[in-house]
Amino acid sequence: MDFAAQADVTRETFWTISPVGEALFYGLAAIASLVFLYGVYERFARYARGGEDPFDRLSDLPGRTVRAAKVVFSNEKQFKRDRFAGVMHAFIMWGFLTLLIGTTILAIDIDVWRRVTGSSFFVGDFYLSYSFVMDLMGLLFVVGVGMALWRRYGVRHPRLWGKHTGFEDAAFVWTLFLLGVGGYVLEGIRIVGTEFPEFETVSFVGYFVALVFDAGGMSQGLAQTLYWFGWWSHALLALAFVAAVPYAKPLHMLTSFANIVTADEKAGTRLPKVPADTPPDEIGYVSEDDFSWKAMLDMDACTKCGRCTDACPAEASGRNLDPRDVILDLKTYRESVDAGGDSIDIVADGGTSVVDAESMESCMACMACMDACPVDIEHLTHFTEMNRRLTETGQQQEPVQEAMMNIFQNGNAFGDPQRKRPDWTDDLDFEVPDARDESVEFLWYVGDYPSYDERNRAVARSVARIFEEAGVSYGILYEDEQHDGNDVRRVGEEGLYEMLVEDNVAAMADCDFDKIVCTDPHSYNTFKNEYPEMDDSFDYPVYHYTQLVERLVGDDRLGLAGDELAAQTVTYHDPCHLGRYNGEYEAPREVIRATGVELAEMPRNRDQSFCCGGGGGGLWMDHEEESKPSEERLREALDDTTGGVERFVVACPMCATMYEDGRKTGSYEDDIDIVDISELVVEALNAKAAATGANADTTPASAD
Repeated sequence: MDFAAQADVTRETFWTISPVGEALFYGLAAIASLVFLYGVYERFARYARGGEDPFDRLSDLPGRTVRAAKVVFSNEKQFKRDRFAGVMHAFIMWGFLTLLIGTTILAIDIDVWRRVTGSSFFVGDFYLSYSFVMDLMGLLFVVGVGMALWRRYGVRHPRLWGKHTGFEDAAFVWTLFLLGVGGYVLEGIRIVGTEFPEFETVSFVGYFVALVFDAGGMSQGLAQTLYWFGWWSHALLALAFVAAVPYAKPLHMLTSFANIVTADEKAGTRLPKVPADTPPDEIGYVSEDDFSWKAMLDMDACTKCGRCTDACPAEASGRNLDPRDVILDLKTYRESVDAGGDSIDIVADGGTSVVDAESMESCMACMACMDACPVDIEHLTHFTEMNRRLTETGQQQEPVQEAMMNIFQNGNAFGDPQRKRPDWTDDLDFEVPDARDESVEFLWYVGDYPSYDERNRAVARSVARIFEEAGVSYGILYEDEQHDGNDVRRVGEEGLYEMLVEDNVAAMADCDFDKIVCTDPHSYNTFKNEYPEMDDSFDYPVYHYTQLVERLVGDDRLGLAGDELAAQTVTYHDPCHLGRYNGEYEAPREVIRATGVELAEMPRNRDQSFCCGGGGGGLWMDHEEESKPSEERLREALDDTTGGVERFVVACPMCATMYEDGRKTGSYEDDIDIVDISELVVEALNAKAAATGANADTTPASAD
């Protein structure tokens, strides 16, 4: 176009605004900026008064910042689990940032460049390119805000409404909408008032709005009058928004990025220690003074999006837990105390505490809330601090207290004598090596349920059969093995956990081995992520048994052809502690496929897997719930999974226990079988032996 070559093509920034009005605007902008800066200062000064965080949150700050920038600018966590929300947030964020950058560029031209050089760069090709980009990205911004309004008020998405939904939520989204739409209205009025300059067609949205106004009869004089009122309305709203950022919901635009920068990459998989010199009456969240600066940043980063609520299996089961409300309850309480309100118990069983004990007992420690959170809030750390408080004050459920006493006295949650721990080996036709008496490559930590629970003893025998078949150099601790402590720690019994770590480390130190392999993902997690931080000498490579078996299959040490169980269709449930906690999704699937079965995936799989309900002490607790998580998961396998699933495959003894129970209480006994991966492999080995005429092993593959 001809106008693109005109060096003087531009627009008047303060059109119809007098010099007095311009000066007034700068004065108001200065006030808004000062209010903003003071609010930011006050907010971060409050963090500085918070407690010290047990983890180093600022190491490798450049690397952390790059990671946070990738997460934030890609919107990857917004797209996860909810594509609509991902598109919506991407449009809003990138549109907002573009408009902010564009406004900043304009301010630099007017207030710096022109004063220094006496000329303007806001002309010609630069101005035309600027106008086009601003109109394009502004349109995306308005569309994104429109999507947000539709989801909030049109379909009234349930997760956006809760006890903490209030005026600030509505004010935030409507302010964004008015700023976005108002900008185009002003642009359209200005184009009408300046008699449709041809070059303004690059501002295609504003030009379209101008054509609509012109068709509606707007005159040049009316446009000039309306522009003055519209400009001031838009300016005052924008300045008010800037001033309000540190004091209301827009704060998340700052705290979310800061929270991701300071996130612990092992949050949840490892928990903070209780300092050795902490008196019992000060363990856990006793008062608001116990919130670390990172805990407060977590609270301020929450956007009330409700993704954690949607992902929470406890919430879905009707238990008294909404992860979002817990974080926001803590924030509201902290702000109330900061404003002079009364202090109350943070968590208690009944009364007027901030959080009810029942909410903490409902948590399964599955980390679905943390996985779903787009701003890296570490819910489980907060929950554990409150569980520690309940433990120290004797307010845990009686079954949990009984389990803790059994573990303290006998080293296992069943309360059976330690001498019975290796009884599961009695039905095997081979001797399980004793790692205390001979050197082995793998120390096999069997775990409580495979050792004492009759259903899961079949799993232990199956794993042993696989190791024998493949010629693995392995051994067990026999009666010297103690409970691993993973769930002991997550129900708040830090002292007992430390005792178990000490006992297990001492028992292992007397053995000669290279690596540890675990039956239970819970054991795998705590040995891999927590024991090394409790004891520097504990530096062994740790594996879940499916990871070892995958390697055995890959090396053809089991001799499976891959078609032994070809007639079966199964689905696989990702255990939380193997999947979400430690990112292992493929090894179990490779082992399952190696048996020849058809693997049909449930809709919620891998990092979106739905918890069985047994984690975080759930196996020891009694709950009133609408439907057990295990029942819902089995329903999903039968009703929502294509392929006609016959068997439900697990890789965790706790999952096996919970799903066997859910199969009974949900009346699924005739519809589906529960089988561990190890049992499936043994079935394939037996099928191979039968096909080749060899003697098939009689070790039971499952126990009903």
